[in-house]
Amino acid sequence: MKKLITVLEDDKDIREICAYLFADEGYSVQEFADIASFTRASTSPSLFLLDIQLPDGNGLDVCKNLKNNPIYSKIPIIMMSAHLKMNAMMENCRADDFIEKPFDIDLLLKRVARLL
Repeated sequence: MKKLITVLEDDKDIREICAYLFADEGYSVQEFADIASFTRASTSPSLFLLDIQLPDGNGLDVCKNLKNNPIYSKIPIIMMSAHLKMNAMMENCRADDFIEKPFDIDLLLKRVARLL
């Protein structure tokens, strides 16, 4: 069974690139452009990839909520942003990793593979 990666990213191009890359690596991908659609969906992925600045909220809050929920607390979370530094992000939501945009494709894939 393929491992599922859930991507919450408002930038359509970045979301599509991530989906393509992950699918090419053999993962299943579930994509969301905003927190509202993400929250409405039923998802139990192997990994979350969350943007921080979203049109309807903050990915850091999504991360905190996931990490505080026993159903999702053990699922790895990678945060990504062009606007925050890693130390501030890690203190705020206990994410497992951070990718700074623009990101290196190979680095992203290695970090995902390491967490899975």
